[in-house]
Amino acid sequence: MTTNKIPPFGLGTFRLKDQQVIDSVTAGLALGYRHIDTAQIYGNEAEVGQAVAAAGVAREQLFITTKIWTENLARERLVDSLKESLHKLRVDQVDLTLIHWPSPDDALPVADYMAALAEAKQQGLTRLIGVSNFTIAHLQAAIATVGAHEIATNQVEIHPFLQNRKVVEFARAHDIHLTAYMPLAYGKVMQDATLAEIAARHGVSAAQVALAWSLQQGFAVIPSSTRRANLESNLQATGIKLSDAEMKAIAALDRGERLANPDFAPTWD
Repeated sequence: MTTNKIPPFGLGTFRLKDQQVIDSVTAGLALGYRHIDTAQIYGNEAEVGQAVAAAGVAREQLFITTKIWTENLARERLVDSLKESLHKLRVDQVDLTLIHWPSPDDALPVADYMAALAEAKQQGLTRLIGVSNFTIAHLQAAIATVGAHEIATNQVEIHPFLQNRKVVEFARAHDIHLTAYMPLAYGKVMQDATLAEIAARHGVSAAQVALAWSLQQGFAVIPSSTRRANLESNLQATGIKLSDAEMKAIAALDRGERLANPDFAPTWD
């Protein structure tokens, strides 16, 4: 991918291990996915690399994202850890590298690891850099270090039940792209009456409606699945156009329901 734009539809690999992740990535690539999202902490970079290599898709057609784990944020560790990720992924360069989480308890300053990430980009290890799970305060520090134009995305939890509006508004004000992870809220979107009603109107699934809602706001989405049928139906969400009234009805579902909230998470906005 020579573009600096992040493909709007990606394949997430969180919680997928061993043969499961190989099968998911293999099926995804066969179905037309070209944006693959992994991370150091997922423990599956080598398997993702294996599946990508076996698929035989031209490297320039792929968009591969990985994320630097908190233990590797120290300046002297970050670049080396990314080199290890590249080795596992069997590539010379990834398309996007994110800081996975801010340093727990802000033990390390944002400026330090953002500068190290910028250095990794200068060395050609990654084409683009960005952040994940950053609050407004962390984003402000990152902007002060590398400039908003250098932050390709902030990957955060966004789905109909957690719309993360403060962070979304701040990012948009600074022209920072957003990637929505857990866009299906671990399948909870399938049990919502409003989404089911909208889905029935379009002749699609509630999951497809939730993905279309994110895409229509300009977010990239990275749902994961181990089932080929789900991978295929998720991808079809790109063809759904929701009305203003439908977008408004989904906006009303926000209940601040955060699913990714580990003990080392920052104080959320």
